Amino acid sequence: MPFFTIDGRPLHYIVRGSGEPVLLIHGLGSSGADWDFQVPPLEKQFRVVVPDLPGCGHSSQGDRGYSVAAAAQALWTLLDSLGIPSPNVVGFSFGGAVALEMALQRPAAVPCLILINSLASYRLDHWRKWLEARVPAVLVRGLGMRRTARLVSLRLFPHPWQQSMRERAQRVIAEVPSATYLGMARALERWCASDRLHLLRSRITLIAAEFDYTPLIEKRSLARRLAATLVIVRGSRHGTPFDSIEVTNAILLAALTDQPLPPPDCWQSDPPERTPTSQMPRSIAEEHASVLS
Repeated sequence: MPFFTIDGRPLHYIVRGSGEPVLLIHGLGSSGADWDFQVPPLEKQFRVVVPDLPGCGHSSQGDRGYSVAAAAQALWTLLDSLGIPSPNVVGFSFGGAVALEMALQRPAAVPCLILINSLASYRLDHWRKWLEARVPAVLVRGLGMRRTARLVSLRLFPHPWQQSMRERAQRVIAEVPSATYLGMARALERWCASDRLHLLRSRITLIAAEFDYTPLIEKRSLARRLAATLVIVRGSRHGTPFDSIEVTNAILLAALTDQPLPPPDCWQSDPPERTPTSQMPRSIAEEHASVLS
C-alpha cells in the first residue's frame, strides 16, 4: 500500500480511478475509510486520492504537534509528489477545515471545494461550540477513548436501523490514541479562516446536516459570504456521508461536474430500507485492511 514520507514520517493514502483529481479529507477521530461509501461512485469518473491525515489511520504524526495549517501543507506536499497541481477538494467536519485551509494556501489551485458539516472558524464564540469543544475532552480524560467512542457513536447514529454504522464508528474512534484526538480538537479550536475568505477562488458547495452539532444559522451565513451553494440534508446528523449516502454521492457528483444538484425533495437522510447493513463496501475495506498484512 502506498505511503509518502513527510519529515521522516509516513503518510498513508490510496488512489482509485482515473480522470480529474478529487481529494477526500476525513474527519476527526477517523481515517480515509470515512469515504468508503463515496469512493466507488466517484472512482468511475475521477482520480480519487484518499489520505489518512497525519496522526490518523496508518499515518504517523510529526514531532511539532497538530495544526490545521500543517495538515493542509502535508496534503499539498503529497499532491505535489503525485503530480496533481489542481485538485478538487472535499472535506468532512475537521477535514472541511483542512480543505478550506488548502484552498486558502493556494487559492488558484482548487477549482471545486466541497465542505460537509464544517465551518470557517471553531473559536468558542457560541455556547454550542463551547459544549462541542469541552465536553468530548472531559469525556476522553475521564472515561477513556473506548467509553467515549460508545457515547459518540450513539449520538452520531441513534436509530435502531443504524446499528452497523454505530458499531463501525465505535470501533474506529476507540482505536484513536487519546493524545491524537485531543490534539486535533485543540488544533481545530485554534484555527480560524474567517478573515481570509475573500482570497478564495473556488466554486464552493456547502453540505449541512439538519441536526448537525453546530448551528445552521452559521452555515447559512458562511454560504452567503462565500457565494456558495448550500444544501441542507433533512434528518441527517453529523455523519452525513454515512447516514445520507445517496444524497451525499449525488451532490458530490453534481458539484464536481458543475451540473445541477438533485431537487430539494431529495435532500434527506437515507430511510431504514436503504441504510447499509454491512459496515463498508467489502472491496474498499479490504484495501484499507491490507495495510496491516
